[in-house]
Amino acid sequence: MKYSEFWVRMEQQFGSGYARVWADNHVMRELGGRTASAALDDGEQPKTVWRAVHATLNLPASER
Repeated sequence: MKYSEFWVRMEQQFGSGYARVWADNHVMRELGGRTASAALDDGEQPKTVWRAVHATLNLPASER
C-alpha cells in the first residue's frame, strides 16, 4: 500500500477534513501507543498502519 492509498482510505472513513486530525490524535494500542501519523513518521508501512486503523474501527473485512 502506498501512502497516498492510505490517505484515500482514511478520507473515505473520516472525510477529508477529519482524517488527518484523527490520524494525528487517536492513539492506538496496535501501534504501540502511537498515533497513525506518528507510526508513519517512525517508518511503519502504510499497510501496517491501515490494519491498525481497520482493527480499531472494527471495519468490515471488505475494507481491509
